[in-house]
Amino acid sequence: MTVRTFSPKAADIQRQWHVIDASDVVLGRLASHVATLLRGKHKPIFAPHVDTGDFVIVVNAEKVALSGNKLKDKRAYRHSGYPGGMHSMAYGDLLAQHPERVVEKAVRGMLPKNSLGRGMLRKLKVYAGPDHPHEAQQPAPFEIKQIAQHTAEHHTAQEHTAGAGRKSSK
Repeated sequence: MTVRTFSPKAADIQRQWHVIDASDVVLGRLASHVATLLRGKHKPIFAPHVDTGDFVIVVNAEKVALSGNKLKDKRAYRHSGYPGGMHSMAYGDLLAQHPERVVEKAVRGMLPKNSLGRGMLRKLKVYAGPDHPHEAQQPAPFEIKQIAQHTAEHHTAQEHTAGAGRKSSK
């Protein structure tokens, strides 16, 4: 008995549209979810050599969150192609002037660096505000589940209450 490996054809691919609200979502977590949808890794017919991914619309890119001091310390680089043509800009300034580029740059880094990845990036639509012109495609909202980050104060308060409960039960 021989087992045939399934390879998806263009006719097998069903593309959907997803809309993601980037308000208060950490940039790296947003980009990893978007890259997964663009590649099609969430589908059972995923193949690494075929673009099986969906279209993704990211709204409210201007409200994306960066952790730590990245707004002032992290820099975005670009090169004109000429000698001495390297330009850099702090992410805080880039987020203020071109918030779409911040999300696009993060997602581009998580996609394959070849013609397949460039084709996937064309299915990404990023908008600074809450509005987008793709209502005719009937995009489904995609919810990014965030885990609440515990601060040190919250963590120590839980330990104290848990410790007090154990002492009283003895």
